[in-house]
Amino acid sequence: MQVKSKDKRGMSFLYTTFVKEMLTLAFRVTNNLSDAEDVVQESFVKSFQKIEQLKDPENYKYWLKRIVVNHSIRVSKKRIHFAQVEEGQIKAEEETENWYAGIELEMINKAIQNLPNGCRGILTLYLLEGFKHREIAELYKIAESTSKSQYRYGLKLLKQKLSKHLIH
Repeated sequence: MQVKSKDKRGMSFLYTTFVKEMLTLAFRVTNNLSDAEDVVQESFVKSFQKIEQLKDPENYKYWLKRIVVNHSIRVSKKRIHFAQVEEGQIKAEEETENWYAGIELEMINKAIQNLPNGCRGILTLYLLEGFKHREIAELYKIAESTSKSQYRYGLKLLKQKLSKHLIH
């Protein structure tokens, strides 16, 4: 990997290849464009400074993604509040696949961004980024059960916000 030798063209290539995707990810977690831009810049700098620690160059994207997620969580933690969710408050509803079919993706994204910070971050990481609840719990330093309940709570709120747009 050219970047390991601090090649500026290699760094520029990686930056232009992944910046948009990482900015989207950082914004989903922080819910603040300015914070997301700072997170992405700092994450790229950190990745280039520590590039020699990356054993397999093919894994750069996933390694960078982890840096972005960790930094996004650190930045947004001061604004995160996890709602107190009682077990009975969220019924273990049978999830119907594609309940959101027919709703524009932009509308879904907007609804996700309007969720409370805690459940929004967890829903984003689990649903959109493919993280496991165990990993999310480690990142946020919370119990795995908290991650699961916040995810279910976020889904419930998302369904409520989007219900008027559902095709019956």
